[in-house]
Amino acid sequence: MLGQPVAHSLSPLIHRRAYEVLGIAGEWDYGRHEVGETDLGTFIEGCGPEWVGLSCTMPLKRVLLTLGTPSPTARLLEAANTFLFADARVENTDVTGLIGALARAGVTRVGTAWLLGNGATARSALFALAQLGVREVVALVRSPERAAASLGGLADALGVRLFLGTWGTVPDGRADLVVSTVSAPLAPEVAAGLAAGASACFDATYNHYPTELDRAARAAGVIQLSGIDLLVGQAVEQIRLMTGRECPPEPLLEVAYAALADPGH
Repeated sequence: MLGQPVAHSLSPLIHRRAYEVLGIAGEWDYGRHEVGETDLGTFIEGCGPEWVGLSCTMPLKRVLLTLGTPSPTARLLEAANTFLFADARVENTDVTGLIGALARAGVTRVGTAWLLGNGATARSALFALAQLGVREVVALVRSPERAAASLGGLADALGVRLFLGTWGTVPDGRADLVVSTVSAPLAPEVAAGLAAGASACFDATYNHYPTELDRAARAAGVIQLSGIDLLVGQAVEQIRLMTGRECPPEPLLEVAYAALADPGH
């Protein structure tokens, strides 16, 4: 795992558990490396033939596109999180991670959605929503100008009608799915209002798990997914790309949630 900062990442724990499940723990390893944008190219050049792939988090998701051949999804989203040494291919597994996590919860088609945020994860979520059939999204944002610049062109390319709402409010009507990509805490009454108006809630962050949206979804009795579900979902795809093997997500979810419950992890 490469990024800056990266010491907090649960990815090494998840990938190493996957290697145990797949029976390849003695052959494969996965570690953390503190690497910034200006050092990523040098780091990649310095990797020997034993290296198979890299997982990259912020702030490397955009610069990674310039260091290999991006997949169509990574190119469209202008963000990547995976580098494969075999063919210098650059991938974005956040989209498949989101879709896979939702599918495991029984959500395979979505008509309408409320999206919180407008950054890189929000762009991946918008792409995933389009794949699930969404044609109308309300984005709740702090800056309509930044949101339009980040999400507007992508929504047009995906054939999704995008409406901009105000952060901290609850839209009228109902949504099949709420996706939050913002680490800033929601007011409890706003989280409760969002959960009450939706059939499922997916908080793509886990820094403050359980978040207000996590709690509100549980209290409302609707489907609830967290940032751990996304982290494991995108990791399962990375593991497949790097090892050629399919790893079941359940043991990875178990070890990640256990780590969150342990303050000393």
